Amino acid sequence: MIYQQPNRDISIIDLGLIGYQEAWDFQEKMFAELLALKKENRDATNPVNVPNYLILCEHPPVYTLGKSGKEENLLLSKEKLEQIGATYFKINRGGDITHHGPGQLVVYPLLDLENFFTDIHLYLRKLEEAVIQTLFTLGIQAGRYPGYTGVWIQPEDLSARKICAMGVKCSRWVTMHGIALNVNNDLSYFNHIIPCGIEDKAVASIQQELPGFPISMELVKQLFLKNFEKEFDAHLLNNQ
Repeated sequence: MIYQQPNRDISIIDLGLIGYQEAWDFQEKMFAELLALKKENRDATNPVNVPNYLILCEHPPVYTLGKSGKEENLLLSKEKLEQIGATYFKINRGGDITHHGPGQLVVYPLLDLENFFTDIHLYLRKLEEAVIQTLFTLGIQAGRYPGYTGVWIQPEDLSARKICAMGVKCSRWVTMHGIALNVNNDLSYFNHIIPCGIEDKAVASIQQELPGFPISMELVKQLFLKNFEKEFDAHLLNNQ
């Protein structure tokens, strides 16, 4: 069902720097609650709108492998992982392997898409567009690389490099997982994986693309939220 009066309020939850497992558990709990509410709605005379959340955070160094990914794209042993202070998780999102670390903006939308539109491909494109417009505001031209999700710098030529990875899960039109935008993080961690399973493409960060200009995470957050709100025709609530 699509609600007659959709709820386009989205509550922002900023978790700051948080361990991956803790953030994943938090997401899973909220995701289960939203699905349970949707199940109750199926038998309700007057179904209620399911709330929406936008989780912002950063993670200590971690590698995550999506359900369609290949383990050989992690180029480190468990011992080497410990040596560089990183952890590794196999998770239930789409996509292959990626890295998260301090200085990277991670955004986990927990949305009931029946409040917006029931089209997962449109959802992915709107996530990408919110990032593209955020980068444009900062003076960085970015776009899409044909055949892949995420956001790229110079996607049209051989120097194409990925600045934002994406992997989502959706059940009964409720979403979880999301995007990872490289702001001022240590990109050397990507040397230990084949990012997103793409062997011949580099990664980039906002700081790398704007050398000499200190990049504030808070500024990037605010720009992204503004563009997300516009793309989803939503109303963001700062009740963290």
